[in-house]
Amino acid sequence: MSGVYARRSRGALVAARRTAVLAAASALATTGLLATAPTAQAAPPTPVSASTARSYLSQLTVSAEGSSSGYSRDLFPHWITQSGTCNTREVVLGRDGSNVQQDSSCAAVSGSWYSPYDGATWYAASDVDIDHIVPLAEAWRSGASSWTTSKRQQFANDLTRPQLIAVTDNVNQSKGDQDPAEWMPPRSSYHCYYARMWVHTKYYWNLKVDPAEKSALQSVLNGC
Repeated sequence: MSGVYARRSRGALVAARRTAVLAAASALATTGLLATAPTAQAAPPTPVSASTARSYLSQLTVSAEGSSSGYSRDLFPHWITQSGTCNTREVVLGRDGSNVQQDSSCAAVSGSWYSPYDGATWYAASDVDIDHIVPLAEAWRSGASSWTTSKRQQFANDLTRPQLIAVTDNVNQSKGDQDPAEWMPPRSSYHCYYARMWVHTKYYWNLKVDPAEKSALQSVLNGC
């Protein structure tokens, strides 16, 4: 009997210790003193690997860039409603941010957003743009001018491919409609990932590349 009582006693002691530890952790968390890792940053869909991107790039049609004549952002309707009251922008803000809280209209009212283009973190959604990896005007000049408006809408709101990403607003604005021969993210460590995203998107949507663009992409991907 004494052995049984001893095991029960040890079991009760372990349980008591666990309870005490959990209670202490709870108290520390409540007062903000418990150091915890930040919530993992979400991200766009992962692009194809560098080797696959090199293969895709070799299959893209190479031609001189087309004209911007007739282009308008209105020909690429966005941001469309995705579900309930959430449009594409709000979906990407929720996906790419950490601890994002949205109100009843789906607007992001708090959270943080890390911009991989420049390494900055923002705490107001107004400081963040949703970048089209392949800009709308670039898509127009690369073949989208011949698409239907419906197809251009799908492209402009594509959540399935790595085509949309939350980034620092003025960095996105500095990019404008430039391709990788003209602009790359300020953080050189992101160039490989960005090139993979670009090629993945152009390949899926069967868009052309111009010679300088292809050369710049090849150079980046060969160094991945």
